[in-house]
Amino acid sequence: MAVTRYQALADDIARAIREGLLQAGDKLPSVRDTCATRGVSPSTVFQAYYLLEARGLVQARPRSGYYVRALPASLPPEPDTSQPRGDSRPLAISERIFDILGSVRDRKVVPLGSAFPSASLFPLEQLGQAMAGYLRHLDPHDTVESLSPGYPRLRRQIALRYRAAGVPVTPDDVVITTGALEALNLCLHVTTRPGDAVIVESPTFYGALQALEQRGLKAVEVPTHPRQGIDLQALEAAIRRHSPKACWLMTQFQNPLGSLMSQTGKRDLVALLRRHQIPLIEDDVYGELYFGDSRPLPAKAYDTDGLVLHCASFSKCLAPGFRIGWAVAGRYARAVQRLKLATTLSASVPAQGSLAGYLERGGYDRHLRRLRATLAAQQERMLDAVARYFPPGTRVTRPQGGFFVWLEMPAPADALDLHRRALARGISVAPGPIFSAGGQFAHALRLNYGHPWDDRMEDAMRELGALAGRRRGAAPRAGASG
Repeated sequence: MAVTRYQALADDIARAIREGLLQAGDKLPSVRDTCATRGVSPSTVFQAYYLLEARGLVQARPRSGYYVRALPASLPPEPDTSQPRGDSRPLAISERIFDILGSVRDRKVVPLGSAFPSASLFPLEQLGQAMAGYLRHLDPHDTVESLSPGYPRLRRQIALRYRAAGVPVTPDDVVITTGALEALNLCLHVTTRPGDAVIVESPTFYGALQALEQRGLKAVEVPTHPRQGIDLQALEAAIRRHSPKACWLMTQFQNPLGSLMSQTGKRDLVALLRRHQIPLIEDDVYGELYFGDSRPLPAKAYDTDGLVLHCASFSKCLAPGFRIGWAVAGRYARAVQRLKLATTLSASVPAQGSLAGYLERGGYDRHLRRLRATLAAQQERMLDAVARYFPPGTRVTRPQGGFFVWLEMPAPADALDLHRRALARGISVAPGPIFSAGGQFAHALRLNYGHPWDDRMEDAMRELGALAGRRRGAAPRAGASG
């Protein structure tokens, strides 16, 4: 059978992928460029790219192009559902977290342990122009008008984004805060009292553990799947056993696993908590960083009783230094607003005003499309590096959004020891035990792919993989880097 021109083109690109000339995360040339360099028609290029997509070698990203996928057969398996101890325990973890995370402030360190993506991915020039424009026309009354619940124009823009996603929110529902973490802490404060039990995922965001510790609360860790999120059967069992007063969960691109609950799962979660009248503090700071065609609905979309306190911010997707977040707290909104007013009065007025102006002028969704495509490509690069450099038996997640992967190494690898050895070589990681109330996940790491993939990142992953495969205190293998 004769080979068509598009098949020949697809075979040639597939060969380049197999031989490593095109690597996971690389963007294929545009249709126009391929037509010019190959002397073929746009129809031929499209058919070749469709064929490569059908073979699982490339993937299309909306309004961005086609990217090389990490070959599924070459990737390590995913981790299993976690198995926490299931008890209710007070916390004493903050000192360890402070000690470990202090290392990411050094710009000389490769930031695989960072909690933020690279600042180079954000529209800093446009944000600066928005700030300058707001300050030139600053209305002194804004300092009063922006007291809790916040600057009206910004609350309107935030409510419009909820509405566009299919979640009925009004500006009056929104309370502006100093970052999402303040929103989450305010929501925790109005739903609990010291000594109460609070449900969290396992592993969970270390900031949640710190917040619970500061307020004198007990953490109940519930089994969580790296792709599907918290186990609802285990959650119901934990509710019956511990009578928690709140749940603090990330239903979308959970930190550190990257898990995304299905829409059915979120609906069932809200229904379960409604039956028991338990508020859900939904931490959704990564919700805009999805890699699919449309934004998944948060659990808040299924809330009919005002029991879901939805918290988000611009810190992870637009303007980290501005420290602007918010809470849509349902039946607790008034209490959150009053507590915000009684504690910190207002988030930064210039930051609120400039973000409102930026959003009103448009361009935010265009920025988000570029950001998502970049993060998805960088994830492919990291997964490919894990497959090539880490020892056999390693497991790694494949998130559908966000900028973290969770990696579980085979014994006897020790994440805390690896953290110390990697830091001595100028590489930061986030070791698994800081994501657990009981210090579990001794063999796990959270890695950040939110920084441009370059030789420095590649070398760091190679070095980290070599360290993971080396016994503590053992001499380097012949030919190993470092």
